[in-house]
Amino acid sequence: MVVVQDRLGEIGTPLSEVTFVVVDLETTGGSTLDCGITEIGAVKVRGGEVLGELQTFVDPGEPIPAFIQSLTGITNAMVADAPRTGEAVTTFLEFAKGAVLVAHNAGFDIGFLKAACSAHGMRWPGPTVLDTVRLARQVLARGETPNHKLATLARHFGAATQPDHRALHDARATVDVLHGLIERVGGVGVDTLEELTSYSSRVTDAQRRKRHLADDLPHAPGVYVFTGVGGEPLYVGTSVDIRSRVRSYFTAAEQRRRMGEMVRLATGVTPIVCATTLEAQVREIRLIATHEPRYNRRSRHPERAWWLTLTDEAFPRLSIVRRVGPDRPAFAGPFGSRGAAEDAMAAVHDVVPLRQCLTRISPRRPTSPCALKDMGRCSAPCTGEVPQEEYARTVAEAAAVLVGDSREAVATLRERMGRLSAQERFEEAARLRDRLGSLVRAASRSQRAAPVTAAAEIIAARRSPRGGWDLVCLRHGRLAGSTHSPAGADPMPYVEALRATAEVVPPPSGPGSSALPEETDLVLRWLDTEGTRLVDIDGEWTCPVGGATGAHAELAPALGWAS
Repeated sequence: MVVVQDRLGEIGTPLSEVTFVVVDLETTGGSTLDCGITEIGAVKVRGGEVLGELQTFVDPGEPIPAFIQSLTGITNAMVADAPRTGEAVTTFLEFAKGAVLVAHNAGFDIGFLKAACSAHGMRWPGPTVLDTVRLARQVLARGETPNHKLATLARHFGAATQPDHRALHDARATVDVLHGLIERVGGVGVDTLEELTSYSSRVTDAQRRKRHLADDLPHAPGVYVFTGVGGEPLYVGTSVDIRSRVRSYFTAAEQRRRMGEMVRLATGVTPIVCATTLEAQVREIRLIATHEPRYNRRSRHPERAWWLTLTDEAFPRLSIVRRVGPDRPAFAGPFGSRGAAEDAMAAVHDVVPLRQCLTRISPRRPTSPCALKDMGRCSAPCTGEVPQEEYARTVAEAAAVLVGDSREAVATLRERMGRLSAQERFEEAARLRDRLGSLVRAASRSQRAAPVTAAAEIIAARRSPRGGWDLVCLRHGRLAGSTHSPAGADPMPYVEALRATAEVVPPPSGPGSSALPEETDLVLRWLDTEGTRLVDIDGEWTCPVGGATGAHAELAPALGWAS
């Protein structure tokens, strides 16, 4: 499955346009459970300019401890006629409406505000919160300041107001600290709210300075390719907005270690704008398969897939192969590993008495020694014991399991699993379950892919998130082209133009020959998505009655199989 990677919103809000409300509270103690607010101070700023200030005492509904009175200078007499907590917090929330809240050690102040809302039946609006303590720890070098207390940072940045445990004075000092920190990160290219809130010292200055690689990229869906000094592809990805996604690699939003290394080596980014998301995903797979970029971990070796098929012999047996030719009508796959293919083979052998010996047998000389039978590992009748015509019926049973009606085989295996579980032979039951899962998944995959791969052309459409229709042309299971019909336009001229310009794809010489198996999986998933409409088809689109697709849909939820 192709995963479209998570994206940040494009660039975000420039810091010069963000309204910050810097808040500080004085309280009767440190616990929100049994302490109250005594004073609220807040300063509203935008673009370095003070837009307004708010200061109010608050009646906490309890005496202020002597120690707190000594620390803050706020006495019981000063709050006697002040608004109660609910009224004061309501006033503050109205003052801060729509702004980003900023506080020094924000967990403390925001915790008291949330507790007040909860106690008085008010909804906490959930604003973005910025903590100047956390930001200072990320921005300032080790040893640059002895600690990150507000008073220390206020002196470090030359704040006009020194904090003194009075709410408005402390909020004013925090404003100057905030501006000092913003100025510091601005020197390394952090100029949006999104980048500031996710700022991390883990992202090096050199990495941030490479943001210019995204400057000329388009705001469009498609593929992006990070390239190195010699132009070699380092990493291939997809996004609905190429520029936004590439910019995120230069911020703390990207936390994969190998991506940091990749960005340090990158000297350019090549965009490939695509008409549809499906086209972007397919192009990504093809590029990774072709170039094998060192920082991509998936889709690099599509040729390593395995298939399970019947051999072309007088007395056929099951064989695990890398490629299946057009003369092999009965096969299942692809499998991601040989072990999975071996599990599926064992499942077929559990229900169909095919021979398992590797000796190639001629109908003129059908008898041969069977080492597997001598070791008790093969229960199938030796070819010398049955006529070729009778063995052909056994082969037909095996072929049905792979490409036809597999209901009887599945029922037999499920019954056997039930017996093993009833006998508390749980490990054996689990092995049989895994074998059945490998068989049903692969057979379902190949049965669903077969009609799409055989069809000379399929034109399909789906409503686009951008409005209008996303149109795709598939030829023999390969994406031959795609386009977008805008909202309000007649889509049929776009369909005809797509048909005329789509890639010419010859009939397949075997599964996986027209398109990589992973591409075919993407195509099938796109076609199966609710809302997709079939516009035209040159071929047949059918699956066998009682085939593995139905069995997989039935068994997957019950047995916990991955889809």
